[in-house]
Amino acid sequence: MYELVQVSEKCYYINCPAKIGVYVADGDHVYLVDSGNDKDAGRKVRQILDKNGWRLTAILNTHSNADHIGGNRYLQGQTGCKVYSGGIEAAFTKYPVLEPSFLYGGYPCKDLRHKFLMAQESSVTGFSDESFPKGVEVIPLPGHFLDMVGFRMPDNVVFLADCLNSRETLDKYAVSFIYDVGAYLETLDKVEQMEAAMFVPAHADASADVKGLVCYNRDKVQSIADKILSVCGEPICFERILQEVFKGYGLSMNFEQYVLVGSTVKSYLSWLKDTGKLSAEFRDSMLLWQRI
Repeated sequence: MYELVQVSEKCYYINCPAKIGVYVADGDHVYLVDSGNDKDAGRKVRQILDKNGWRLTAILNTHSNADHIGGNRYLQGQTGCKVYSGGIEAAFTKYPVLEPSFLYGGYPCKDLRHKFLMAQESSVTGFSDESFPKGVEVIPLPGHFLDMVGFRMPDNVVFLADCLNSRETLDKYAVSFIYDVGAYLETLDKVEQMEAAMFVPAHADASADVKGLVCYNRDKVQSIADKILSVCGEPICFERILQEVFKGYGLSMNFEQYVLVGSTVKSYLSWLKDTGKLSAEFRDSMLLWQRI
């Protein structure tokens, strides 16, 4: 864990739970793609940079989930580096309580205000700032999260953030977090058409060809949608739908899983309603969903 792996002349990744990209721009100046899940991750990253004689210029954040920005605060404090982020992700990075609040749909209890869902705040600079590294392409990859992006480096390595999960992860956990199902499927179509010298997803193996993995992720989305539709044969409330999803996939419920899977199931319900596959009605002060 935290092994430095070279994928091109100027690009590396640090192998950890959410892969951290490293782009050596020139000489000893480097840029990170994300920063890991906490201060300890940031400390390990800095040790790797120091060992190689690299000076951290900036962190390019793909999105604001805590496991991708958790090392920002430490590294920014230690090195004075910039942190680049964009859109709504920038707001979540500046005010990280927004993540557990968004997931829960209200003020999060203490069980949700921890480093896995709420990073420490960090100062951010927009992608449009003139100091943003020349030659780095920002690729919009919405769906998994609000305004998630990837980055194509000058030597044609593409860091894909969380738009792909490994087969092993999908087989084990079944329901991966998705904010906007429709946008996520469009992103999968986009990635399927991409060409690059190497793709580096945060939660899957680096590869020059990700088309097969794209199909596996797309098929998993459809199977989850089918599962939700199957439990909506009769009018049913959200909590019962969520219960059936947990039981059907053998998942264990706790506060963290309740908000992550629960938020994702709500996103599926929205998508299925908007695409004409589910109806919703209010009955006896309860919102009920039913397959059309």
